[in-house]
Amino acid sequence: MRIRALAVFERVVYNAVLVDAGRPERPVLEVDALLRDGDADGPILLPVPQLMAMLGGPDRADGVIRTLQQNGRLVRHDDVMHVSFPTWEFTPDD
Repeated sequence: MRIRALAVFERVVYNAVLVDAGRPERPVLEVDALLRDGDADGPILLPVPQLMAMLGGPDRADGVIRTLQQNGRLVRHDDVMHVSFPTWEFTPDD
């Protein structure tokens, strides 16, 4: 699964789009956003509800979320569960 972050503020993804739905248990984050100081200091976090919407709702996302939890990819930030992306890549300019 490839997700493109379009807006990131203080490590949290606020707007993202699904680029490729394949292999959702192994999400890859691409960043195509203006990053200011502090926006990418540490892992970038995608809110789990946003991931669930990309996957088609809670029923379809349940297994993927369980797998991410088992792999240590979920973290709690501001009382919301997030998928942690400790490594990510910039989207190349066209």
